Amino acid sequence: MQDPLDDGGPVTDNIAAGPPASPTPSPADGYLGDPAVRAEWDNRYADRHQLWSGRPNGALVAEVAGLAPGRVLDVGCGEGADAVWLARGGWDVTALEVSGVALERAAGHARDAGLAIHWVHAALTEAALPPVSFDLVSAQYPALLRTPDAAAERALLAAVAPGGVLLVVHHAGMDIQQVHDGGFDPADYVWPSMIADLLDDDWEVEVDEQRPRVAPDGGAGAHHTDDLVLRVRRLR
Repeated sequence: MQDPLDDGGPVTDNIAAGPPASPTPSPADGYLGDPAVRAEWDNRYADRHQLWSGRPNGALVAEVAGLAPGRVLDVGCGEGADAVWLARGGWDVTALEVSGVALERAAGHARDAGLAIHWVHAALTEAALPPVSFDLVSAQYPALLRTPDAAAERALLAAVAPGGVLLVVHHAGMDIQQVHDGGFDPADYVWPSMIADLLDDDWEVEVDEQRPRVAPDGGAGAHHTDDLVLRVRRLR
């Protein structure tokens, strides 16, 4: 899973590695979450042999450059490009995704690269993730549904270890779009500003800006030109 509805599908690029790899996932491997959401994303991935470019997201590459490798959670890992890139850089990667089709592809990419990854087939709010334990939580163009209790926003923040970083990147302008004929309503989704609104004195905002997107060639969503980048650090 990645981006909300854009041109008929998500919008990110991903591939992973980390602790001992779990078996190649399948759509029926104990998925935790809404089956309808899983089916929706499985159908989107199944429509194309490859949905994303296969290269890591530019904002992730830029923001991780100065960080020491540690434990990372890749939220909505898609076909695994980000996760594989992080693993090659020495990160211990846990990659979470609702689509079993996408996870199978991601696992294949990691296997071909000789990398180990911990795969989690679950929605973010349903996953049994260890709290305050990741040095980096990366959510690149995530399709996280908004709820009255801000469950997804709080789950992202709760996963970050003291001293760790939460990096959320989204397409600028999507949060103010009108409802599409295809059913995309920006009010249904979590945007970086909603996460920023929940921060208290335990957090330091390091980056909160709109910038030109460093977009990989090809893949869904390549037409987007600007990113919203939120990078915050847990102080304690």
